[in-house]
Amino acid sequence: MSRDDRKQSEEMVKLAVSALEEKKGEDVRVIDISGVSVLGDYFIIASGSNPNQVQAMTDSVEETLGRAGYHYKHKEGYQTANWILMDYGDIIVHVFCREDRLFYDLERIWRDGKLVDLEQFHGEPG
Repeated sequence: MSRDDRKQSEEMVKLAVSALEEKKGEDVRVIDISGVSVLGDYFIIASGSNPNQVQAMTDSVEETLGRAGYHYKHKEGYQTANWILMDYGDIIVHVFCREDRLFYDLERIWRDGKLVDLEQFHGEPG
């Protein structure tokens, strides 16, 4: 992966994390999966307390990334809002209701990825 591609992925993560936190997303985690998967560079995982919050969180991500020129390739789960997946290619955003996040436990499944300190994604993108 080129340095520019990595920088773009990191900018997308910053924007997505900020959008999730703006809507009071809970337990936001970023996992660097670039060394263990060809699916993308980062998984972003967050929880909401109810389906309305989960939808608001994903709407915020979609709007924020869209304004920056990034558009998802695929989105699923929006109607039920138990687990919404947004695939942006380099990053994949997973927003869960609390119970479903515990049940699916992506952090355990992707434990070979590297949990990233969120502090590196705070501040201004770019």
